[in-house]
Amino acid sequence: MNEIELTPKQIVAELDKYIVGQKEAKKSVAIALRNRWRRKRLNEEMQDEIIPKNILLIGPTGVGKTEIARRLARLVGAPFIKVEATKYTEVGYVGRDVEQIIRDLVANAIRMVQEQESLRYEAKAEEEANKRILQVFWPKKTAIKEKVANPMDIFFSSEEETEEADQPKQLEEPKSDRRQKMYEDICAHKMDDREIEVEVREQERAIQGILTGNSTEELTSNFQEMLGSIMPKKKKKKKMTVAKAREIFKDEELEKCLDMDVIVDKAIEATEQAGIVFIDEFDKIAEKNRGGGPDVSREGVQRDILPIVEGATVNTKYGPVKTDHILFIAAGAFHVSKPSDLIPELQGRFPIRVELQSLTVDDFRKILTEPNQSLVKQYTSLLSTDGVELEFTDDGIDAIAEYAHRVNLETENIGARRLHTMLEKILEDVAFEAPDVDEHHIVVNSDFVAGKLNDVVQNVDLSHYIL
Repeated sequence: MNEIELTPKQIVAELDKYIVGQKEAKKSVAIALRNRWRRKRLNEEMQDEIIPKNILLIGPTGVGKTEIARRLARLVGAPFIKVEATKYTEVGYVGRDVEQIIRDLVANAIRMVQEQESLRYEAKAEEEANKRILQVFWPKKTAIKEKVANPMDIFFSSEEETEEADQPKQLEEPKSDRRQKMYEDICAHKMDDREIEVEVREQERAIQGILTGNSTEELTSNFQEMLGSIMPKKKKKKKMTVAKAREIFKDEELEKCLDMDVIVDKAIEATEQAGIVFIDEFDKIAEKNRGGGPDVSREGVQRDILPIVEGATVNTKYGPVKTDHILFIAAGAFHVSKPSDLIPELQGRFPIRVELQSLTVDDFRKILTEPNQSLVKQYTSLLSTDGVELEFTDDGIDAIAEYAHRVNLETENIGARRLHTMLEKILEDVAFEAPDVDEHHIVVNSDFVAGKLNDVVQNVDLSHYIL
């Protein structure tokens, strides 16, 4: 993985492009990320001793907890996985085994490294794919020595041979030149719409349905791979466009170029040194009153998660993976329970705790307009494809922000997600009629917003269901 050198201020500035507010949370994750960069500058003995300071994000849903972690991982190109703590139960009974978190993280890392390595060989793979397409259009045959000096320059095509028999030999264009011209047309995508018949590998879909179940995921995957390597690859002829054939051939050529051993080594290193695990709904496994009862498995989940967070070696199909230096970011609303309800050992493994603030009217206003690819930009772009020009006025945006804040206070507080439901309700008729509407300029002002939302917002019971 390529290391990106960013200062904490630069990291926060990048996060500000997508997430409104929550300065303390951004500051904490920025420091955690920079500490990784600092650690790599130390000697090996010191590196082993310095472990990441895991972070616990506390705050209601929809305030940016998940987005902070996701954007952080994208920013540095680190392997990332988001999981919900409630999907896991003690030692994998009914639910999933917690070690599957690390296995899934490694699988994500494998995909990331494969994509990076594929970029290195992309030009070469496309060149080979184009040659294979040319071979389908104009197969290369063994030439007859008596007829030609250079046997590699002759390529037979029954239709062309018939046509060429009537042509004067002095006007005949060399076949090698015409074949080269066809190859250039293929490379320039001029023949992408032409249909050809090619041999493609048949996918062994039947194997995938033999074994199911969360507790046997790794066994199932290994069993499938084993059968896949033993059984011969079946091929079948299929008609498709040149463009589609190029994609298939390109993938096959990339497989030949990529060294899976190198990819696995790089992926495991990236997982161990730069992996980020985001565990959502962490408050759901905290026990307010410890003891017996139906919630006893919550403590079991905590104790199963503890070794992974502390630092353990997890066996995966790609080999053992150490979790000592993986950064864990946990998040939860903690409305009913509180962080102190977690078992003490797990509390100690999340030393950095940040409380995220509920969103204000001003925050909603900024979320609508300021981030890259903001909601207003998204809806404007979507409807522009039907020739409709949306214009959000300042008072219209203010009205949406105020309605969203009000409904969050009066019903469930779902944070910024409320804006999605609001905008869908406001623009429902516009989106439905857009392809057929005569009016191509729609102004979304405060009156327009009030006309769509006022009745629903006034009726608190109705807003519970609609907004």
